Amino acid sequence: MNPDDITLKTRRQNVALTIAGSDSGGNAGIQADLRAFYTLGVHGCTVITALTAQNPFAVSGVLTADGAFVTEQLNAVLGIYDIRALKTGMLCSAEIVEAVANTLTCYSRILKVVDPVIIATSGARLLEDDAITSLKRALLPLADLITPNLPEAEELLGRALDSDQRLADGARELFEGYGCAALIKGGHGLEFKARDLLFDGENTLWFESPCVNDPLSTHGTGCSLSAAIAASLANGRELHEAIQEGKAYVYEAIRTGVNVGECAGVLGTPTNIPINKIQIKNFVL
Repeated sequence: MNPDDITLKTRRQNVALTIAGSDSGGNAGIQADLRAFYTLGVHGCTVITALTAQNPFAVSGVLTADGAFVTEQLNAVLGIYDIRALKTGMLCSAEIVEAVANTLTCYSRILKVVDPVIIATSGARLLEDDAITSLKRALLPLADLITPNLPEAEELLGRALDSDQRLADGARELFEGYGCAALIKGGHGLEFKARDLLFDGENTLWFESPCVNDPLSTHGTGCSLSAAIAASLANGRELHEAIQEGKAYVYEAIRTGVNVGECAGVLGTPTNIPINKIQIKNFVL
């Protein structure tokens, strides 16, 4: 056998899957996820739950897929590709949440990062009210990690998380309620824009990155973080390492943002991921 043929047959790449909506502006959703997958060196499979008409300032329209087609997309890739980890993003409806959860129940070996996308940065509501009940009941218990931002964590818990102690209590309650690690993203807080809090069942940890002053864009950072964490997990990183790498990816994407129009800036595509910029600290009041 030709040695080149052997090389071709043994050449492999890790695979991650994103289940999310498409962003017509190319900065969030599926597009952000694939950018993160590419940067971290994994092949990206996609299941598209919705088409959106949006830019960094507003979501003006959403065309939602039906649950049967979401299931068809999932079945097309899950049985063929060696998917090591996945992330979910915008799921829109209870029908889609149920379709995703019912299918993923059969794939316990795949590490699952659930970003419970409820409210866009622009303020648009991206998850129907009845879908939140399905999310809590069917999908969150399947997750290995959930990554709500501060308003989403408050929505899931039904109360304000307006202090460090309440944030830590909230992360613990999410873990106890759904049996998965909870990373509450602090980017929506007014004081600590670069701190996220993790409770993994044993440890309560801050993940801190430097602040980027006057960034050109932060649109798509939540999608980018969950995608980068999923890619890192697909590459074999442990959870804490994956979160640290994901945070570093997002920090560098914000730092290297670029203008793409008179009023439009987008995240950059990092050429390196400065993991040493991310500090991990034990939670201390």
